[in-house]
Amino acid sequence: MREHIQKNAEQFKNKLQLIKIALFDVDGILTDGRVYYQGEEMGFNRFFHIHDGYGLKLLQSAGIKVGVITGGNSLGVIKRFENLQLDYIYLGNEDKRSAYLDILKKENARDENILYMGDEFFDIPLLKRAGFSATNKQAHFEVQESVDYVTQRAAGMGCVREVIDLLCEVQNIRPEIPSF
Repeated sequence: MREHIQKNAEQFKNKLQLIKIALFDVDGILTDGRVYYQGEEMGFNRFFHIHDGYGLKLLQSAGIKVGVITGGNSLGVIKRFENLQLDYIYLGNEDKRSAYLDILKKENARDENILYMGDEFFDIPLLKRAGFSATNKQAHFEVQESVDYVTQRAAGMGCVREVIDLLCEVQNIRPEIPSF
């Protein structure tokens, strides 16, 4: 996987070095796209991969703003991203354009400063506009044709971390590993 990341990081270096904000869809990107119903008080829940969450925190520690823009708004989704203390959490609207524009304005950023990862047709406007766009290998072929990069890892199984690793490779972002 390291060689794959290095090769693709080099291919997309010019785009990735401009990224200051990383935004992600939730269902089908940070989750495997499945939902389960646990009862009225819990609503629909999802499974998240711990490597993706650590990757999001790694970007934040390097000064990159991180957010999610999703049509879902279940309690599990809210709790996950509040716990991660993301910079931006936009929930409950499949038309993601206004959230994207709001983030651009708040950060005084340009499209080329945005990394966006999504997997569904309503993500295409953001995927085409963002400076670097990605999806996973399970996304519809029309979505895959709209992005810069398609991951080897599956939805909810570290595909976000794969894209984060590309960005970290280009921007030389490394975790601080304590010595013993």
